[in-house]
Amino acid sequence: MTLTDYDTGGFHDEMFDATGHPRPEAQLLLDTIGALGDGQLERCQQAAERILLQLGITFNVYGDSAGVERPFPFDLVPRIVTSAEWEWIERGLRQRIHALNAFINDIYHEQKIIKDGIVPEEIVRSAAFYRPQCIGINPPKGVWCHITGSDLVRHGDGQIYILEDNLRVPSGVSYMLENRDLMKRTFPQVFEGLSVRPVFEYPSLLLRTLEEIAPAGLTTKPVVVLLTPGMYNSAYFEHSYLAQKMGIPLVEGRDLVVEDNTVWMRTTKGLRRVHVIYRRIDDDFLDPEAFRPDSMLGVPGLVSAYRAGRVSLANAPGNGVADDKVMYSYVPDMIRYYEGEDPIIPNVPTFLCWRDTDRQHVLQNLETLVVKSANEAGGYGMLVGPQSTAAERAAFAEKIIAEPRNYIAQPTLALSRVPTLIDHQLEGRHVDLRPYILYGDDIRVVPGGLTRVALRKGSLVVNSSQGGGSKDTWVLSAPTRGKA
Repeated sequence: MTLTDYDTGGFHDEMFDATGHPRPEAQLLLDTIGALGDGQLERCQQAAERILLQLGITFNVYGDSAGVERPFPFDLVPRIVTSAEWEWIERGLRQRIHALNAFINDIYHEQKIIKDGIVPEEIVRSAAFYRPQCIGINPPKGVWCHITGSDLVRHGDGQIYILEDNLRVPSGVSYMLENRDLMKRTFPQVFEGLSVRPVFEYPSLLLRTLEEIAPAGLTTKPVVVLLTPGMYNSAYFEHSYLAQKMGIPLVEGRDLVVEDNTVWMRTTKGLRRVHVIYRRIDDDFLDPEAFRPDSMLGVPGLVSAYRAGRVSLANAPGNGVADDKVMYSYVPDMIRYYEGEDPIIPNVPTFLCWRDTDRQHVLQNLETLVVKSANEAGGYGMLVGPQSTAAERAAFAEKIIAEPRNYIAQPTLALSRVPTLIDHQLEGRHVDLRPYILYGDDIRVVPGGLTRVALRKGSLVVNSSQGGGSKDTWVLSAPTRGKA
């Protein structure tokens, strides 16, 4: 495998500098790859794909007429993050999550940020995931966002930006863990030489976080369960994977019952009390008595038990108010308001289509902007202007005019790239990074995350539902002993 012909394409590359020379932190890995015999890297890639399929590491695409599970695309060449850059990322994420949590708590209580004119009331109340049913709820320790996946991108100027926040039921962490296991099998000597920080502790850290938010006053170890919508959910593999890794029951709504504001789990030995629920069900389907009455997935009375402090939910219902992409543009103001300091990691500049001047600018420049629906995910509801047709831009213009509150626009970023194995050779492909942040007694940022890669040439959309895949993320540290 030769790297002499690798072309950065004029983009910021995570492994090569602007002159085409390897970055110092990538040299050992690149030397290892370069020393492989003909076809060996491809054989390693094929072996990894077989392992993923055998392990059942798959995903579903909603709306796919075939209705089949697909192996999650994985690329062997990792993304490398230096220890100094990670320290900066970690500080920025801790600051951001603390401010977002303060915002959510404020919105469902005194609403000071609205009264002080920082965030418009109408923007909050019109957010798709604002839940008035959560007003006055006091989650344990005041924490609303226990598990967060914030998406980071690096632009051509070398600056890292927060692209969006995922606070409701962020997924992908199982792929982060399995990617690491695959990489350790393939490049064990590189792990030792580079001192890659471990991610294997994530399940135990997640369980600790869940136990930390158990209702107060317990004299026994809290009973924690993972609530899934069932096997037809696109992330069901992850639900069962995490439950197994944490050693906790995987349950569906029909397995739980609420009596006298107490949640019980049906077992072969009778009812057993549940103290903490890691729920992977959206708010609307969580409790038919509080949200959608037609939901067959949730647990009647669950929100009432939660409000009474008899059970803890992670993530807290209602926290999606801060997931809204319009709300995203106000996060720097939230940080200044609640933290009293400037944001460490900047937002991508954002145009809000509900503002007349912003909307006019967006409509006049659709061919250069990325337009997003405020509450879509997975790469859906999005227009990438430079890669769009005139017909697609015209259709989006109609949508923006009809529902301006529902759309934002951002400059088209030149996302950084990482070498990726494509058709027997290494080519640059655009990436983002989703670190995972846990919030219980403290805010913990897992050293790594899911690097998502746009496998289609020239594509900027990294979502698996849109043809994207993933890479392992190596955060470097000083030489240490221990597992990776």
